[in-house]
Amino acid sequence: MKFYNRDQELALLSKIEETSMEFAQMTFVVGRRRIGKTSLLLEAYKKHNCLYFFVAKKNEALLCMEFVEEVKQKLQVPIFGEIKTFKALFGFLMELSKSRHFILIIDEFQDFNTVNASVFSDMQHAWDSHKQESKINLILCGSVYSMMMRIFENAKEPLFGRATQRIYLKAFDIVTLKQIVKDNYSDFTPEDILAFYLFTGGVAKYVELLVQNRAFTKQAILAEMLGEHSIFLEEGKNVLIDEFGKDYLNYFSILSLIASGKTSRVEIESIMEIETGGFLDRLEKEYGLIVKIRPIFAKLNSRKLKYSISDNFLSFWFRFIYKHRSALEAGNLDYLNEIIARDYNTYSGKILEKYFIEKLKMEKKYNTIGTYWERGNENEIDIVAVNDIEKVILFAEVKRNKSSISMGKLIEKSARLLDGFKDYKAIYVGYGLEDL
Repeated sequence: MKFYNRDQELALLSKIEETSMEFAQMTFVVGRRRIGKTSLLLEAYKKHNCLYFFVAKKNEALLCMEFVEEVKQKLQVPIFGEIKTFKALFGFLMELSKSRHFILIIDEFQDFNTVNASVFSDMQHAWDSHKQESKINLILCGSVYSMMMRIFENAKEPLFGRATQRIYLKAFDIVTLKQIVKDNYSDFTPEDILAFYLFTGGVAKYVELLVQNRAFTKQAILAEMLGEHSIFLEEGKNVLIDEFGKDYLNYFSILSLIASGKTSRVEIESIMEIETGGFLDRLEKEYGLIVKIRPIFAKLNSRKLKYSISDNFLSFWFRFIYKHRSALEAGNLDYLNEIIARDYNTYSGKILEKYFIEKLKMEKKYNTIGTYWERGNENEIDIVAVNDIEKVILFAEVKRNKSSISMGKLIEKSARLLDGFKDYKAIYVGYGLEDL
């Protein structure tokens, strides 16, 4: 698959490389597994002879042997004697960077915590000692979000405040996803676009796998995901097990409930029968996996609060695959297919709402965009968007079948909210599958 999007990130990495010719740069790149961090870095520096270290969870001396060979091959410099610690190797490279410029990419950087946790303080000492004279472009890349953020943004950690740039890599946006489908499958339908968005969430690796296997329709994608040997069946565990550690069962249960429509803390706690405040807080702030949703214009302390999984693929995985893991363990993939077929229209309707909210945000016509409901989930409005400069407020209803939208009901539901926008022009819109 050709390289798509990432223009802003590529431009920033190019600027960092230019700056590092004169001043040492330390950039940390973070993003969930499979999002395309390594591909981005290799694309950005494909014309450069850069060092690439992958931090595997193995003995430090063995890792250093591999890294030393990379240094010898790429930089053509002699290294005398054995280097068995990363402290010694990094000190050597920082000293070398005073006399010559080079790029060093360290991938899965957070895993040094398993190899040797003192590496971070060793690096901090070497960086502080040599950076004024150094001309290194140091890129530290990691996929365990909570650990990477703690390493670089926790004031108690040795590398806090050392990074000169940060890149948080996100999923492909809907414009890019549509372009990928269009480039590879000219007969696509709106249903295909929605399915591609719903199942991949714009995660680069999933997109690449589906493109390679020519899976662009809902049925073709499901065949890839639910095949007997599919990597997608265990993907949720593979992506998150390092994040959650021994508490993963509680986190997985909460995410499964949210994906299944139990979106309030009260609902979650009534089923799990445990206090979940701490888990929910960490899922939002440490792991970046869920978001709080309040009715638009509600106060921050409002009790009208729902949770949503931000990652489309993980939402699907927890809603269907993890929730029905007993069928999976029994090898009954037909049962899983039946469940998805039964619930797909309802589930995809919610993803369709998310699609149009993202679309409106990308258009940059409104300064506030959200959803609205009143106590007891009364008067729900799928999308409300406001432009305070032009004094315009948009009310939108989203349904797979656009013809089932009642504009009269939408106008009626929005009346109370509109009371606070007397001098605003109200626009009422219905969005359906055909508008993709």
